[in-house]
This record gives sequence, structure tokens and C-alpha cells, in this order.
Amino acid sequence: MRFALAIVAACLIIILTGCQTSMQSSLKIGLLVPGTITDQTWGNQGYQALMHLHADENAEVFYKEGMSEKEDVLKALKEFKQEGVSLVFAHGSEYHSLLQDTYQTFPSMHFVTFNGFSDAENVTNIQFNSHAMGFFAGMVAAGTSETNKIGVIAAYDWQPEVNGFYEGAILQNEMANVLVRFTYDWDDTTKALTILDRMIDEGVDVVYPAGDSFSVPVIDQVKEQNRYAIGYISDQSDLGERTVLTSTEQNLKNVYTMTVHMYKEETLEAGTISVGFGEGAIEMGPFSPEVPDSLKEKVQAAIVKYKDTGVLPKDK
Repeated sequence: MRFALAIVAACLIIILTGCQTSMQSSLKIGLLVPGTITDQTWGNQGYQALMHLHADENAEVFYKEGMSEKEDVLKALKEFKQEGVSLVFAHGSEYHSLLQDTYQTFPSMHFVTFNGFSDAENVTNIQFNSHAMGFFAGMVAAGTSETNKIGVIAAYDWQPEVNGFYEGAILQNEMANVLVRFTYDWDDTTKALTILDRMIDEGVDVVYPAGDSFSVPVIDQVKEQNRYAIGYISDQSDLGERTVLTSTEQNLKNVYTMTVHMYKEETLEAGTISVGFGEGAIEMGPFSPEVPDSLKEKVQAAIVKYKDTGVLPKDK
């Protein structure tokens, strides 16, 4: 009798599990990453956001790493299509050009891109307001520097956080000398480290490495040289609490979740969505003990006001 009851119970579990699965969202989500999901910055942030969707949104998820060539991307999208994927996060500004003439080939998929542009009917572009995060990073850097020389090592000159950093630094300290250099490649760590060496030789004591792949090695080198850094994309205080003054974080979990909710509610439209501090898409990481309390309070107050008004201190 016990054996029979056990069989019935097992069958009920299977049936209930099947019913539960069918009632849960059948949404299938794909992720394309140009680099790796273990890069400690942009790629890993995307992967963690995807796993969050799997756990909290009951989504079935798929991902492909190293998707930087068009042939590989097309192959991955065909595989996604076979799996029934309907929402694809193209996790990188590279996909603006890689996918520009590809969207119509996959009309059953809705694509989400970042910091690009497309007029295709099945593409939503997420535009981070990176100018503001750079602005507050500049305030922290200029307010902490002992030499009045701070530097930005960015990948490209179109990155809004670069001008933001400069403006925030000058607002905080009119005497600040801001050096700005570019690698013109997200992945050129060697060039970034060469630029860093030159900046240190010129007396720079706070560096903002605004590049996905090279921010970690730059910060590691900054730590060895007993200088300061501002973390990029994620909270990088674990690289050195007294080295990383704060971090400009892009909270991709919030962005991905917001996007999926809109998709489920059929309110995710083609075009561009701008996100920033107000939407919880950007935030400043924990402050180092090296940051003066007065400066920390000033920056935090400015962020609160910016969230409420959209006005940076320079716009008074």
C-alpha cells in the first residue's frame, strides 16, 4: 500500500510540476556578449542580469560569448531562433553596426541594444546617461587628488562619461588638470597600461579607466603605484578599498528586469529608451575611507538633487 501511495505521490509531483511549468512564463531570452562573461565588468554584468531573469522572471535563458564577428552572430541568432527565443539582448555597442542589416532577417525576435541607434521595428536601444556618472566621478577624483592632476583613460572619444568627468572635476576644483587619453579599442589593455604609465610620470594620482576590458588591469597597476582610481561599470572596491575611491556602476539587473517587464506587458516599443540615476540604472558604488566625509556628503547630496530634478550642480 505504501509503495502504491508513493507511486501516486510521485505522479502527482510530476503532474503538478508540469502544470506549474506551463503556467509560468514561457519567455525565452538570448544574450550575445562580444567578449567573455568572466571579465569582471560589462560582460559579467550582462550574464548576472540574465541569470537574475532566469531566477526571478521564470525565463528560459541562452547566451553566447565571443560574439564579435558577424558570421558568429548570425549563427548564434539562428540557434536562438531554433530554441524559440523571442527577446535578444545584444550586449555591447558593437552590435549597432554588426546587426544593422540583420534585424529584418529575424522578425520573430525583439532585439535590445545598448548605446547605439536603429530605426528597425523590432529593436529597442537602451541609452545610458553616462554623462552624469562621469560628472560625479570627476567631482570625487578632483576632490581627493593631492597633485591636482587626474586622468581619464577611455576607449573612445564619444563616451559621454569623459566630458562629464572633466566638467565635474573642474566644478569641484578649478585648479584641476584633467588629462584625457583614448585607446580606441575596448580591449587594448596594453595601450591602456602604457597610457597609465605616462600619466603617472606626469604626476596624475587619480585615474578613471573608462573601458570594459582594461579597467581591472589598470586599477591593479594603480594600486601597485599607490595611486587612486575610480571603478567602472561595476563596484570594483574589491580591487582595493583604499585604492578605488568609488565606482560608476551601471545596474544591468535593473535595466534587464525593466525591459522584460515592458516586453511582457507589450509596452516595449522600437526606438531609444534613456536610463540613468532616476531609473536605478546608474549608481555610485561605496566610497573609500580615503574620500573626505565632506566631499562624500557633497556628492551624495548632488546625486539626490539630480535624481529629483535632472539638474547637475553646474547647471545652477
